[in-house]
Amino acid sequence: MTTTYAALLRGINVGGHRKVPMAELRSVLEELGHRDVRTYLQSGNAVFTTDADGPTAGGPSADELTTGLQDAIEKRFGFRVDCLVRDAAYLAAVADACPFPAAELEGKQLHVTYFSEPVGPERFASIDQDAFLPEEFRLGDRVLYLYAPDGLGRSKLAEALGRPALTKGIVGTTRNWNTVVKLVEMTRG
Repeated sequence: MTTTYAALLRGINVGGHRKVPMAELRSVLEELGHRDVRTYLQSGNAVFTTDADGPTAGGPSADELTTGLQDAIEKRFGFRVDCLVRDAAYLAAVADACPFPAAELEGKQLHVTYFSEPVGPERFASIDQDAFLPEEFRLGDRVLYLYAPDGLGRSKLAEALGRPALTKGIVGTTRNWNTVVKLVEMTRG
């Protein structure tokens, strides 16, 4: 049985630094034995299928796939890139659980930060949400949903949420809603 996954790379191809061309990323994934490899945009989104059906079926877990990809990227490009690998069902569940009216918003107004592990409200307890209104955030299953009506680049709340003291010890990578939806579509097959 095959499983479809998305690989979300953090912090590549930004301002000419840490360049990972998408054609080479596709090659890296194929060399790892994955099939049907496709990329989306230049910001580190890849979709692939693998015969591995998770640890319960004797295949690698998403964490093992993540580590394998990070190691292969480091070997190919000479620098380590934080990655998150998530399966199609998880990506669809994240989109379905959005606490904001996604259909009524522009893609640039709504963002999802995917985390490497569960995060609880205590991690962000120092943030006074009322001070940032109309911007808002909500937590989900290893994600943070951010409503930023003026976009991420102008978001004071996003800046506060990204402080190293709040994100210490976890990997997080953010995608706008358009990308969230596209990755759900791509992993559906």
